[in-house]
Amino acid sequence: MSKNGRMRIVVTGMGTVNPLGKNLEEYWHGLIEGRSAARPAEGYPTEKLTTKFACEVPNFDPQDFMDRKLAQRMARFSQLAVAASTMALADSGLDLAKEDSFRVGVDMGTGIGGFIEMTQGAISYATKGRLNPLYAPMIIPNMAAASVAMAFHLRGPNTTVTTACAASTHTLGDAMRILQHGDADVMFAGGSEASLCEVGITSFNSIRALSTRNDAPEKASRPFDRDRDGFVPGEGAGILVLESEEHATNRGARIYGEVLGYALTCDAFHQVAPDETGEAPAKAVTLAMKDAGIEPKDIDYVNAHGTSTQLNDAGETKALKIALGEHAYKVAISSTKSMIGHLLGAAGAVEAIATLLTINRGVIHPTINYENPDPACDLDYVPNQARRKDVRIAISNGFGFGGHNAVVVLKKYEE
Repeated sequence: MSKNGRMRIVVTGMGTVNPLGKNLEEYWHGLIEGRSAARPAEGYPTEKLTTKFACEVPNFDPQDFMDRKLAQRMARFSQLAVAASTMALADSGLDLAKEDSFRVGVDMGTGIGGFIEMTQGAISYATKGRLNPLYAPMIIPNMAAASVAMAFHLRGPNTTVTTACAASTHTLGDAMRILQHGDADVMFAGGSEASLCEVGITSFNSIRALSTRNDAPEKASRPFDRDRDGFVPGEGAGILVLESEEHATNRGARIYGEVLGYALTCDAFHQVAPDETGEAPAKAVTLAMKDAGIEPKDIDYVNAHGTSTQLNDAGETKALKIALGEHAYKVAISSTKSMIGHLLGAAGAVEAIATLLTINRGVIHPTINYENPDPACDLDYVPNQARRKDVRIAISNGFGFGGHNAVVVLKKYEE
């Protein structure tokens, strides 16, 4: 039990498929090297698009994780979720044969679900009058969570969060609560997104959310930099295995860290623009610290939402100043999105994985492409080069369209 009498929740396994790598080590090395995954898009035509590049998962073969027939029945976002969950399970050392299947659950975040397959099906029906018989079950957002459950026969709590780009940060906190409430012993929590297609890119271009730096894609994602012009779209999945400390230690598990606190707020302001006052995300940070029983001075690192849009980066900077006070100028902050782009509903989980690796390895990855300081963004964003630092407590921010704000507090595990 923690000092506040609550059950301690720990992370024992992690798995990810993302634009920088198809496993934890590839991902980590890409991060600390400060390598951009943005490149001209290959998975869809770009002739009609204003933004012609993306952060795609390279050379992903679902048959590395499932048989061909099963893969054909899944949308890409479900395939990515199963792949990341397979690696997270192996990483955790969990023996599911020894677990009560009704005590192991899944909490999955996604912003859109099977958007690629949705658009392909709509076009097929409109032009040819034909539709895949599995169209409906392939595209619905809950199917990634369901597919993970079916892959491993997990019959415990199973839910899907669709709070846009806050979704998989949201799942980490929800999974923590499910475990603390005693409704499960183990939870697979995270997110998956695969929406890179002509319609998806056009929809974001139409609201001027994306960078159009087609001449230098690797320089396009530049969070907190004065010359940022929008985010870089990405895809991928990240899954974390959460369990009670007692359950983990009883089976001799290796522990990456503790999920210490969590909070949610809403801007209640605009469909796509954040409230420029930063008040609501600041409140989420403050409430997450309260839930964790910590003060601003205890935070060593912030994994920022850091999208590379003008409004988000300035608003997040303001929010951190409100929540952390003078400590905001002392804490190290970096944006994973500077390298992997914006994975939408999967972003929070993939970034939480980066944060836990930082806690374990004592290196903070940089915010790349930070070249020209913005007076509105004047904190320490760990520019361009990784930094060695002992990180004991970190927060990871996730903010989404509709004004959804989620913050999770992660801590180095100490017995």
